[in-house]
Amino acid sequence: MFRKMRRSKQALTEDECARLLNTETRGVLSMIGDDGYPYGIPINHYYSREDNALYFHGCKIGHRVDAIKNEPKVSYCVYGSDAKADDGWSYYVDSVVIFGKAYPVEDYDEMIRISKAISARFPVPEGYVEGEIQKDGPATLCIKVDIEHMTGKRVHES
Repeated sequence: MFRKMRRSKQALTEDECARLLNTETRGVLSMIGDDGYPYGIPINHYYSREDNALYFHGCKIGHRVDAIKNEPKVSYCVYGSDAKADDGWSYYVDSVVIFGKAYPVEDYDEMIRISKAISARFPVPEGYVEGEIQKDGPATLCIKVDIEHMTGKRVHES
């Protein structure tokens, strides 16, 4: 169903993919948007290896929500920071691409847990998250992506 990586020698291990997903805070979520056009947005994520899932949060309305309701199949790409190669001038770059099905998290307590997990990845002042939940919790929607396929790659850019 999913294509094999063409340059398999560049493949990252599952542990390396998990490290990148836990290190990088943002990626691009791609969906099928209006009139069948691709729709990609940069978004913060939380990766749970235990659940084999990605989580996002945001408003309950909008293009992203409509696209996922119409077609739950999505992809997500995370691109890591450059690492200089031993030659002193070229770079290595890691990336992870995920395919899965997205759906809204209906349970309010689960939405709070996910929102806190996403926020914990950023340096926010004490009490900030609780204040935001009090203010915007009822208008917040969390999306869970059940991961069906994940590949990672280390590319040597020269």
